Amino acid sequence: MDFDVVIVGGGLAGLALAAALRRSTLSVALIEGTAPTFPQGWDSRVYAISPANARFLDAVGAWRHLDAARMEAVRAMEIHGDAGGRLDFSAYESGVSELAWILESSLIQRELWETVKRQGNLRLLCPARPQALAIGPDAAHLTLDDGRSLSARLVVAADGADSWTRSAAGIAVRFDPYDQRGVVANFAVEQPHRGTAFQWFRRDGVLAWLPLPGNRISMVWSAGEDHGRDLLALDPAALCARVAEAGGHRLGALELITPPAGFPLRLMRAPQAVAPRLALIGDAAHTIHPLSGHGINLGFQDAQVLSALLCDKPAHVDCGDLGLLRGYERARKEEVVTLQTVTDSLHDLFRPAEGPLARLRNFGLNLTNALPVVKSLLVRYALAS
Repeated sequence: MDFDVVIVGGGLAGLALAAALRRSTLSVALIEGTAPTFPQGWDSRVYAISPANARFLDAVGAWRHLDAARMEAVRAMEIHGDAGGRLDFSAYESGVSELAWILESSLIQRELWETVKRQGNLRLLCPARPQALAIGPDAAHLTLDDGRSLSARLVVAADGADSWTRSAAGIAVRFDPYDQRGVVANFAVEQPHRGTAFQWFRRDGVLAWLPLPGNRISMVWSAGEDHGRDLLALDPAALCARVAEAGGHRLGALELITPPAGFPLRLMRAPQAVAPRLALIGDAAHTIHPLSGHGINLGFQDAQVLSALLCDKPAHVDCGDLGLLRGYERARKEEVVTLQTVTDSLHDLFRPAEGPLARLRNFGLNLTNALPVVKSLLVRYALAS
């Protein structure tokens, strides 16, 4: 089977890229090992989608079909340091209707999956797993676990941080574990959140409450390994009490509505995002600490930039040409490196420490809060990313 583009991985970034290529004349294949399953209730894994990426998802035909009853606009943010520092953001003061949208991972994936299933220029190969990759001067060749062979002008690795495709192409990456565990769960809250997202830089990690529809929130607690395991071992009542207390009972009593889950946190840097007939997107290209909330937004921006490059290229240009692909790499490098550096530095800055460092980091939050021009620049960057 011959294709112009083969995308390996049916996660959010891979699906978004596939959907964005619907306006091209390229023949596309998407390889995914397992069809997604969707929870009956609330999904404990949620994302903060920036307005720029909401527009991208709308352009590919997905956003307008999402269930609005399961989405919540972020209209304000409160960020608290560990010694009195505070930073506030307001959509109203920034002249926008919302700072971000909070919605479940499964909600986005379901709509993107259904979108690509209906796509005329795409063949969905699922279940299917690649077993071998050979990259030649004129095409890349993939062998699947069922013996089928595919050739492509371009292979896109969208198969996550532990990407098989990236490894098969010989691209070695650097993992830096944070020795932290991200603990996620959803709660019903006693008091209305009014579309406010909360974040606390605490001595025991970074705690975030993200607003969900109704009186509900999603929690992400980036905690040390031991503390994370302790949180996961608590019974529901004890976990609710611990999370409410950590947030200063900001929204009153909490009631658990999804079981807690945990995952290890690590920074991953790839030395390159492209190679001859290969491009990396999403977590296959980079991972960052979740304290910024930008992980999936980076993946969607990868998909948007790469799809625009492929859709708009001259007909005579090979979509796997390294010169073309380096345009994608250059376009994405600054934002990825900036966010990785900023989030990694914030993680280091707010590690438990007493004395001058504790005073300095909280002074920084208060100083930024008192400078409207700086706050406006931060909001504008977040809205466009």
